[in-house]
Amino acid sequence: MEQQGDLTRRAFIGSLALGAAVGSVGAATAQPRDPRKGRARFGVNTLLWSASDAGAAEWVRKAARFGFDVIELAVFDPAAVDKAAVKQALDETGLEVTLCTIMTRERDLIADTPEPRETAKRYIRDAVLLGEELGAQVFGGPHYAPVGKLVGRGRTPEEWDRAVAGLREVGRFAHDHGICLCLEPLNRFETYFLNIAADAIALVDEIDSPGVQVMLDTFHMNIEEKDPAAAIRACGERLRHFHACGNDRGTPGRGSIAWWRIIRALKDIGYDHAAVIESFVPGIKEIAAAAAIWRDIEPSADDIARDGLAFLRASGL
Repeated sequence: MEQQGDLTRRAFIGSLALGAAVGSVGAATAQPRDPRKGRARFGVNTLLWSASDAGAAEWVRKAARFGFDVIELAVFDPAAVDKAAVKQALDETGLEVTLCTIMTRERDLIADTPEPRETAKRYIRDAVLLGEELGAQVFGGPHYAPVGKLVGRGRTPEEWDRAVAGLREVGRFAHDHGICLCLEPLNRFETYFLNIAADAIALVDEIDSPGVQVMLDTFHMNIEEKDPAAAIRACGERLRHFHACGNDRGTPGRGSIAWWRIIRALKDIGYDHAAVIESFVPGIKEIAAAAAIWRDIEPSADDIARDGLAFLRASGL
């Protein structure tokens, strides 16, 4: 069995090498994949290039030039997004759009006091309405608490109950507007509330809403999961969104992650949603500070986009 596994792995890696070789040539002219074909679509998060809601239409067109199928908009302030310009760019390019949450200190569904919980719900509802106007079906991220909130202990039952109640409420709203909230576990250095897929599954199952499902990110899984492929399989149909990047936040397909096992697990569960590159560079200072990106992990943001897309295309996902 081990020999067969090694052969499968070598064949997989060989196909990736071939795809990467041709991908860099064809990326600029590649056409977005038809979402009706029942396979994953490949996207890029705008945080690779910007930490602002302004100018989002520019990133839609840039993603299309690279050949992506999906653009993921990181939404800082839903009211600051130029909806007409973004909608026009989406119509022109044919790209699918997803949204990514930005949970700041004042947006906190697990807070002890009501004000940050209500602020979080208002933000999520406003972003859902934005997504509805743009044609999005997914709004992913750690909707439960601010990124970077650490309190020197694990979560409490009271915080869990607040998350269930708040997410059930906004999940109903999202579902009514055609959006699925996809909850992302983060690593222990970014949150204490939700770190592993098993806990995300438990939370989603308790919320029990079609408007709330799971998303996973290879960076966080590489830190927290004993077996990332098993975590993917455990999610099964609950997994509605996926972020791909290297173990160092660099290019998907590189680094120490066992990518062939990740891709095989996604195929095994029939994953046919978006797989989005979420990587960061030090030139985007606000994001670099939040994500502790102190050096050039790759030559440039465009290299991450081009080479990451080539890898994902070659993976056969």
